[in-house]
Formats: sequence, structure tokens, C-alpha cells
Amino acid sequence: MNRVVLRRAGDVVEARELTEDGTAVGVTRHRAGELAAVVADRERTPVRWVWDDTTRWYPGLLDAGVRVERCTDLRLTHAVLRRSPFVDQALLAAGETADWDALQPVSAPDPALFPLDDPADTLDPVAEHGRQQAAVAASAEPHRLALLLAAESSGALVAAEMTHAGLPWRADVHARLLTELLGPRPASGARPAVLEALAQEVRAALRAPGLNPDSPGALLAALQAAGLPVEDTRSWTLEQLDHPVVGPLLEYKRLARLLTANGWAWLDTWVRDGRFRSWFVPGGVVTGRWASNGGGALSVPTQVRPAAVADDGWRLVVADVAQLEPRVLAGMSGDDAMAEAARAADLYEGMVAAGTVETRAQAKVAILGAMYGATRGESGRIMPRLARRYPRAIGLVEQAARAGERGDVVHTLLGRGSPRPTGAWAERAVALGEPAEVSGSPEERDRARRAWGRFTRNFVVQGTGAEWALCWLADLRNRLWRLGGTGPLEQRPHLVFFLHDEVVVHTPEPLADAVAEEVRAAAATAGRLLFGGFPVDFPLDVSVVASWADAG
Repeated sequence: MNRVVLRRAGDVVEARELTEDGTAVGVTRHRAGELAAVVADRERTPVRWVWDDTTRWYPGLLDAGVRVERCTDLRLTHAVLRRSPFVDQALLAAGETADWDALQPVSAPDPALFPLDDPADTLDPVAEHGRQQAAVAASAEPHRLALLLAAESSGALVAAEMTHAGLPWRADVHARLLTELLGPRPASGARPAVLEALAQEVRAALRAPGLNPDSPGALLAALQAAGLPVEDTRSWTLEQLDHPVVGPLLEYKRLARLLTANGWAWLDTWVRDGRFRSWFVPGGVVTGRWASNGGGALSVPTQVRPAAVADDGWRLVVADVAQLEPRVLAGMSGDDAMAEAARAADLYEGMVAAGTVETRAQAKVAILGAMYGATRGESGRIMPRLARRYPRAIGLVEQAARAGERGDVVHTLLGRGSPRPTGAWAERAVALGEPAEVSGSPEERDRARRAWGRFTRNFVVQGTGAEWALCWLADLRNRLWRLGGTGPLEQRPHLVFFLHDEVVVHTPEPLADAVAEEVRAAAATAGRLLFGGFPVDFPLDVSVVASWADAG
């Protein structure tokens, strides 16, 4: 399969075609307005587009009705390679390396196809692509890295497509929900009626008639003046109190969060033409998990999910995998006993059935403790039993924790590296592999080391879980395209939401059952890509619904 490297030069686009071994076989130049037609024509045969950053190229193509099957996103792959311990960093070194390091994605699209003064325009994608190819080929794990980079770039295509298509959203349903929960929409700067009534109850219970419950400082002072032994105003703290203010105050905080995060202002800003459109940011978290830019797309609360309604004649297929990270831990460690527990639809119940623990609650606490470093309480008590039953799985996270405490870099299954630790305790340890003689008490240094060890313990599992999810997305994206239809993306089954271990697909109703099967098949493919023939299962809970709120 040939690759085509795209580069901007003013209002002209240069397309340089490379063979698989990197040999240049031709270059063409096109006016910017011709690019969509050129790409659409070239997509008739297998091709991989190589560009500086998907957020700069793909939205305009999608707006023109052009879908790209494969790409290499140089910005994302550069970031992965620069941190991977599999890679010789000297192979990535060049005068523009720091500029590639600093390159950021764009979100709000410029009215022009190519914005002025874009830092990407000063970079040489052909040279960077060559450096990346050489670094992967010479790496300790070229096949793993190649899979990671392909999945990462596919994720960038998915993210752009989800923003383009948008999550179906009924503004009238959302507004009705807000009115039912908060009262009619108030004048600008005023509280909704239900919140104001709750505020009055809080003031009366605390005998503080001028209290503004939205001010944490004022609220804390009022609680303490009422004789309540609190040091903060967090909901968990308030739940421990026995006082008439607790009920109305907790309800006030709950509804105030809804108003701030997903109230009328959110509706006005983020829902247009029956769609909620945010910008998803692949690799936005160091573990490889996604972030979002605008609208809180990765934290849509259940209170407003009834507004996510499929179009007439369409359905939403909602799928999430049960206990993704423990299953990933079983697969990446090759722990047969944990994989046996994972064959159950509920891994925690599988642990109970194997006699490892007595209850599901114990299993959940113990596994989460192993992955997050909880060594006290119930988790710490059960940990020795887990270590005996699942020695490879527990050994893997323990090894990652010890590496982090030494200041070492750890990596995911496919080679994404953890950031180096910060803080005085780590400076000499990172440089020399020795304990540092630094300021701060021994206790402070030990706490810092242990905290970083907890981070690296979780990094290897969470990051590999993100890799599994990327492979799931990449395969599912292409399966959906092949299912049916001849029109653009939004007229076929297409992804509209993704969060760690959950996807939502918008599909014509006649294809809904076929979509559900493809979702499951893509999950099985992701497991094989990462873990080969190792027998670890990734069962899905799949629902075909009219509204996201109706998913199981």
C-alpha cells in the first residue's frame, strides 16, 4: 500500500507519494479547493494518508463528504515515540524535533481551509515520517509499536468523525428535563426557582439568612458556626452529619452541578441542529485515554441522557465492556487463573466461584486495590490471597510499582511510556539510578516515591486498557462503514460517542442488530490483536435503544 504525504504551502497542497519502503514515486500539487476531490479519487485504491495532524486536515474533508480509511497522524505518533522506552531517541532527533514536541491539536475550525500562521506549516512531514519509520524499525518491539501507532491514528479519524456527525440530541427534551428538575429558566444571573427554594432551606437550617451556598468559604463558615465539626464542604463529608441542613444542602449541590455543567447555557452553546458536538482529544491523557475540549463530552450525566435520542427511523447501539482493566491485566500478564475468572460475564463473580474470595464485594475491592495501590483496610487484608491465586497478574503491577518508586519509566503492552517522575526525590534517581540526597524529610521523600509507584502501577494497566479500546474503535469504525449504504458518513451506521470502555453507534434501525454483532466482533478482534491466542474474554453489555438513557 502506498502512502501519500500531504504538506501545505500557502494555498497549495503538495501530495508526495511514497512506496512502502519510503521511496518517492511522484509529487503533485493542488489548489486547496481541489483537495477533497483529489482525496476522494485516490481513496478508490488502498492508500494511507500521512499528515502533520488529523485535526488540521480531516474536518474539512468530512465537511466535503469525503471519508478517509487510513492515515498516519505524525503529531500523535511523534508524542508516543518520544516517550516510548522501546525507541532510540537519537533516531528522532532533528532541528525541528522541539517544534513537533510543541505542536498542539486544533479544535474550533478556522473559516478558511488552512489558517494563517499555523505552526504546522513550518514542519517537514516527509522528514518526520522518515525519522518515525526508522525509529520504529530499529525499536525493541517494532510490531507492537506499529500496532499502537496505527490504532492511535485511527482513533484520530474516529474523533474527527464523531465531532462531525455529532451525538443526536433533543434540545426540547433537555429543556423539559431542566424545567422539571430546576424550575423554569430564570433571568440571567438569577437562580432557578427550585435552587432558590433549597437555598432558603439551607439558610434557615443554618440560621444564616445572607448565606450564598455557592460560596465554599461562606458555606464552611456557616456550617462551623452552627457547631458542625467539618473541615470542608464535600458531599461525602456532609453525608456523615446528623443535622436538618444535610438533605436540602446535598440536593442543592447536586442540582447546582447540573445547572453549571449541563444547564441552559450548555444547551445554548453545545447543541446545534439536533446534535451535541464536542471535540474529542485522542491521547489527551498520559495513559493514552481520551480527553475532550468543550461541553464535557466525557462526563455526560445520566440526568440529561434522556435527551440523547436517535433520529426517526434510527437507533442507538450502546455497548460497554465489563471490568475492562482487570481483564486487560489478566491478558498482559498471561495469568491463566485470572483469565479463567474472566471467562465469567462478571469477573468478580468468577473470582468468587474460584474460591479466591468469599464475596463479589471483596473481589472488587481487592482487584481495584491491586491496580491502584491500596494496601490498607480490606484490600490490604485480601492482597496476599490474590498474590497466591494470581501470581503473574499481581507480580506485574507490583513490579511496575517498584519501578516507579525507583524513578524508572514503565510502559504499556504496546509500548506507550510513562512520564518521568517530577520532584526533587526523583532527579538523582532518574539520572544515576541511585537514591537522591535532596531537601525534605525522609518521610516526605518516601511518600513521594510511593505515590509515584501507585501511578506507575496503574499506568501499565490503564494504558493497555486504552490500547485495547483503540483497537476496538479502529476495527469497529471500518466494520460500520462496510455494513451498508452508499452515502456519506452520517447516512450510514457511525460512531457518535466513546468513553474508555463504552461506545454509542447511531444506525438506521434495520441495521441495528447487525451493528450489535459487529460491535461484539470488533471487541473479539481487539483481544486477539493485543493478546494473541491467550484465552481472555471481553464480554459486552449491548443495548439497542431509542434513547441513551434506556441502555442497560
